[in-house]
Amino acid sequence: MPTSTLSVPAPTTQLDVADGLLTLLRDSTTEPRPDIQLEALTLAVAADLPVLLWGEPGIGKTAALTQLAAALDLPLTTVIASVHEPSDFSGLPIVGDDPAEQGVPMAPPDWAVRLVRAGRGLLFLDELSTAPPAVQSALLRLVLERRIGSLQLPPGVRIVAAANPRSSAADGWELSPPLANRFVHLQWTHDHEVVVRGLGGTWPRATLPRLTPEKLPEAVDFARRAVCGLLGARPKLVHQLPSSETRRGGAWPSPRSWEMALCLIAFATAAGSSREVLSLLVRGTVGDGPGLELLASLDRMDLPDPEDVLADPLGAELPERGDLRQAVLDGVVAAVRLRPDKSRWDAAWTLLVRAVETGAPDLVVVPATTLATLRREDWDVPESIEKLAGVVTLSRRADQAAARAATAATKVRR
Repeated sequence: MPTSTLSVPAPTTQLDVADGLLTLLRDSTTEPRPDIQLEALTLAVAADLPVLLWGEPGIGKTAALTQLAAALDLPLTTVIASVHEPSDFSGLPIVGDDPAEQGVPMAPPDWAVRLVRAGRGLLFLDELSTAPPAVQSALLRLVLERRIGSLQLPPGVRIVAAANPRSSAADGWELSPPLANRFVHLQWTHDHEVVVRGLGGTWPRATLPRLTPEKLPEAVDFARRAVCGLLGARPKLVHQLPSSETRRGGAWPSPRSWEMALCLIAFATAAGSSREVLSLLVRGTVGDGPGLELLASLDRMDLPDPEDVLADPLGAELPERGDLRQAVLDGVVAAVRLRPDKSRWDAAWTLLVRAVETGAPDLVVVPATTLATLRREDWDVPESIEKLAGVVTLSRRADQAAARAATAATKVRR
């Protein structure tokens, strides 16, 4: 644990002594530490997307935002949404010299004026789930357009909000669908080790992601292909308003949230972020179901083309992950089925032998069985197929044994 080096002035009263003790207790430092929640938050902040942290009371959402603002050297402005009126966000009407000529301007609150003067900052909208519907409606323009009354917030201002689930919020409300769909939703939970080290005086350090300039065009192209490829194949995912009120107050797919997902994929790709961080961001933007489909689609974008594999089965790289390897093998067999040819059929068998030698043998059972049915009478069986015979036979015996066991169990129950 770090040892404080702060000097405490000589006390004159007991309150001075108490203040000195409080100063020592508040003294802390930071350290580089992998934290996928914090990395996802900083990536979304870098992408200039509004973020909403969901978590139980006392979980550390406010402390995380305070530390984030300090680490990024951004002045922090905290606004408790639930204690404000709608006019505090839409602007107060102020009558000018000649309303008929100049109209009635909407005066912004003082905290918004300070943000504009600073030109940059972190606007923290706390207790969002306790804000009544009228206040949530007034927040729509602030979150999306960054406007408060007649005032436009500068580009250097980032918006982060925090909320408690309705079940644990004080007089909580569900978020309205229009407001919820404007945020990247991140579930904020505590990490035991982080809390212990933090209470000991050392917290994780929040740092903005390092974007590689050379990767920017490639990252944008990759993100666009990923999102457009999925939505082209699954058009029903473009817009799905959930049926339940609770789910409407979270992440769900719409053209707006898909645009945010595309932006986050590009940022994560350029920053070289992990799959875990990308998963938090994507699912927090379009929801768990569509998000998982998008992640699966991203995995398959890096798979080799079946035609390239058939052209060089010995040199082709097979994925280590079982589901991705299975997808490659199935794709190669499907390509042979689509355009059957003796040389292509032989190349597919060569690939299956390689798959058995370098990975789990059970993955080749189905592709091998399917490939065998594509043989034509004038095609000689390649010698390499003998290396697969034992695998297929063993798999069939296991299936037959499982079937016999299931039949016997059924008879016992009867």
